[in-house]
Amino acid sequence: MTTTTPDITLIGGGIIGLLTARELIKAGACVSIIEKNELGQESSWAGGGILLPLYPWRQADAITRLVLQSLKLYPALASQLSAETSIDPEWTPCGLLIAKNPDFTAAVNWCDANDILCQPADAGFFGTLNTLPDRPLWLPEIAQARNPRLVKSLKQDLINKGATLIEHCELTSISLNNNVITAINTTSGRFPVNQLIISAGAWTGRLFRQFFPNAAGEAPKIAPVKGQMLLFDARPETLKFMVLDGDQYLIPRRDGKILAGSTVEQDDFNKTTTAEAGDRLNAFALNLLPSLKEFPVVKHWAGLRPGTEHGIPYIDKHPEIGNLYINAGHFRNGLAMGPASAQLLADLVLERPTAVAPEPYKLSSEH
Repeated sequence: MTTTTPDITLIGGGIIGLLTARELIKAGACVSIIEKNELGQESSWAGGGILLPLYPWRQADAITRLVLQSLKLYPALASQLSAETSIDPEWTPCGLLIAKNPDFTAAVNWCDANDILCQPADAGFFGTLNTLPDRPLWLPEIAQARNPRLVKSLKQDLINKGATLIEHCELTSISLNNNVITAINTTSGRFPVNQLIISAGAWTGRLFRQFFPNAAGEAPKIAPVKGQMLLFDARPETLKFMVLDGDQYLIPRRDGKILAGSTVEQDDFNKTTTAEAGDRLNAFALNLLPSLKEFPVVKHWAGLRPGTEHGIPYIDKHPEIGNLYINAGHFRNGLAMGPASAQLLADLVLERPTAVAPEPYKLSSEH
């Protein structure tokens, strides 16, 4: 138990909570994270780690703004984490091949407008792939991060920087006095609060409804969206770049393992994997990259993404409760939007000028 009240307490220690805590600590704040399970073991651990939304030109501009700012922040973030924790998050600019682009003009226009290098992909990209390309595009500078390693390195970095990390600790009630939160009660005891940030991913909407039922405005509309993935124990060089084909993808890790994803399922808070989804992902992967038939599937898992209607997160100060903030609802793009989301929330908490315009992420905005 901490003896002093931290400047900022975060509820939820996924990628968004971890990055936000890091940003606040860098600014000199004393930070505590309370996580009901283990840090980063939900959606953050489960994702693929492509540092670009799928078909970003089909997404809202509010997503693009956070992604572009995050792309600028990632190289330094990854090298600092690697140097300071000796855990390499495997930020790898291996490039992304998009096999089918029926909206080719929109794709190229978006890349040009946002300084994302892109070029038509020639037949050389398809030597080992089995697909019918439709105006394929090659984005050579798009990177990936290896989710579990990024989470591990962030956790170690926060420990090194003196953050208090409390796992297996669930919120039970909140003490609210004159629209200010004074303390939180948890399964690990009572903690006094200065500023409180809810960064609990798919659980955020439920927490708001449970603990702030009478607060002004509606609770954030965030619901769990299940995604299942497979991992093949392939050799290095089996696939050299990421491939997006239709609504599924393959991601080669540095050690050769290849990740196949992903499903999008409305299944409440159920993280159970299904044979049907596993078979579908397996069939997609073996069809697209026939050489995968030589390698076993070593893992099949599911995660719960924090879904909002348009995939736009909530990053805001609560309009009524004076010391409450939210940073949640990143759907499939928590890693791609994470560093900029953390920076934006820290800017709001610390009343700094914002690097990204905050209006689209307000609790009152359409998401």
